[in-house]
Amino acid sequence: MEFSVQTANPAKAETACLIVPVFKDSELLPAVAKLDDASERLIDQLLERGDFDAALGNVQLVPFAPGLGTERLLLVGLGEREKCQESAFLKALDAAFSALVKRPLDDASITFTDIPLEGRDGAWKARKTLEAAERALYRFNQFKSTPAPKPALQTLTLLVSDADEANAIKEGARVGVAIGGGINFTRTLGNLPGNVCTPRYLAEQAETLASSSKGALTADILDEEALEKLGAGSLLSVGRGSREPSRLIVMKYQGAEDAQEAPHVLIGKGITFDTGGISLKPGDGMDEMKFDMGGAASVFGTVKAVLGIKPKLNLVFIVAAAENMPDGAATKPGDIIKTLKGLTVEVLNTDAEGRLVLCDALTYAERFEPASVVDIATLTGACIIGLGHHATGLLSNDDDLALDLLEAGDTAWDRAWHLPLWDEYQEQLDSNFADLANIGGRPAGTITAACFLSRFADHFPWAHLDIAGTAWHSGKQKGSTGRPVGLLTQYLLDRESDAQVENSDS
Repeated sequence: MEFSVQTANPAKAETACLIVPVFKDSELLPAVAKLDDASERLIDQLLERGDFDAALGNVQLVPFAPGLGTERLLLVGLGEREKCQESAFLKALDAAFSALVKRPLDDASITFTDIPLEGRDGAWKARKTLEAAERALYRFNQFKSTPAPKPALQTLTLLVSDADEANAIKEGARVGVAIGGGINFTRTLGNLPGNVCTPRYLAEQAETLASSSKGALTADILDEEALEKLGAGSLLSVGRGSREPSRLIVMKYQGAEDAQEAPHVLIGKGITFDTGGISLKPGDGMDEMKFDMGGAASVFGTVKAVLGIKPKLNLVFIVAAAENMPDGAATKPGDIIKTLKGLTVEVLNTDAEGRLVLCDALTYAERFEPASVVDIATLTGACIIGLGHHATGLLSNDDDLALDLLEAGDTAWDRAWHLPLWDEYQEQLDSNFADLANIGGRPAGTITAACFLSRFADHFPWAHLDIAGTAWHSGKQKGSTGRPVGLLTQYLLDRESDAQVENSDS
């Protein structure tokens, strides 16, 4: 989407539609008051007569706007002023763009950057505005015989009251477009069926991103022969029952001025379909196991956002991709496998396969001598029981890293919750026959899964994000959410800011 930033009087803005935020039972915002004055109190009269209820998320299109440069007004309710915080702001944005994209309009203007939000500046509001617009434009209908027409909206103008904020708002909008595009890329990868989005397909996506990056990104694909030679027995064990070959996908982005600067590494679980293997899942809802590559999809989405933003960082993105199927060659409960690290694992449940691909990817990451490593995975149903569908589970061997991720989640409004990773949980993984088991029983399932991964993350600051509850929606709104691309991208942008401060101090 194209965007621009203008500081002109909103009453004179020439646009097909002007999006106007309105509080319930409160004074009009300054920009909205200018519109009201120029239109002979059109907005105030609609409110006074009860023709528009400014409850949060309510929208109303006013098809004629006498005295104004715009052809239409789209009124958006913000609810009560004292209750308008981040969640209300974002809900109002989503409602506005959901209504807007249903109209045959190719351009619009919006005045949301003037909405007062404690602790949030114009750049943040601009970023979230463009993210919301990009999300609203998203359609996944390539498998429909008669796909619905694409939204007409192509251009969005941000109307700003304070000219001093214009540059910061423009930068916020630029970042928002990039993150929104990354979120939508993640959604597409997640929504694709398992017979299309295979480990090889993901590898092709990495090669496409690299070839179109003008040298900013490189991609290295390790096939099964290379993985066998490497000794990645754990990753390979997961895909043994599938006709689809497994892959380890490695993408590198060199953006720091110092080529030797330690990279930050993101690792995604890429189980492109998860039947559970020999420990077969129930049939009900198994179609949603195409979303089990949500961690990998979020890594790809973050790559796309990074290529749009171009931060001055060195980054490595790793995707461990496999399909978990039952077959005569499949790994069985009770089998013992050898990991890339050399540790042996007794596989007590083949449906706990995500940790088996991630552990080899974590060991592989050691060669990059990383500044930090974050893995992202739809790892445990226990995380959904504990945190529901609002918060991503966070566990880490480094408190500073955990705090950085929590802060990034708050900034991006893509939030996580910190769970303990105490040594007392580790004994649940004891095995009579191998170095460790791949499950630790029902108690604290999310924590023991992270405990398993921690055994392979002892050479760098590491964090694990369990996105089982946040990567997709079920039911009528079934589909990938694109999370946690916002959190991950913000985390990397924060690392860039930290590096700039360190370089200026040295």
